Amino acid sequence: MKKEYRIKKNDDFQKVFKKGKSFANRQFVVYKLRREDETHFRIGLSVSKKIGNAVCRNRIKRCIRQTFHELEQEIDQKNDYIIIARKPAANMDFHEIKKSLIHVLKIGKVLQKTKTSPSK
Repeated sequence: MKKEYRIKKNDDFQKVFKKGKSFANRQFVVYKLRREDETHFRIGLSVSKKIGNAVCRNRIKRCIRQTFHELEQEIDQKNDYIIIARKPAANMDFHEIKKSLIHVLKIGKVLQKTKTSPSK
């Protein structure tokens, strides 16, 4: 994922936490903040040390980034997102993480409706 698609600065994180809306499921909490001046979304990731060692935390972050990359066309582009992983995410594989993120993004009405392609 390109650097301009990431939130790194603490000020940006705090702004999304304070002014944004949150929605959650068992595995993830997502905060979103509308930004009309931007042409693409940005994401910030937070995976606590309580979830696991560095290998586990980095794997979760890679899975989240890959999911957002795959859903790039369906996600509302004018928002900043912060994704906080919860403990159950440590025991999930990529497909379960993707399914869970899609679920929580639908709760927050972030995903745009797309036609499902027929399976081959």
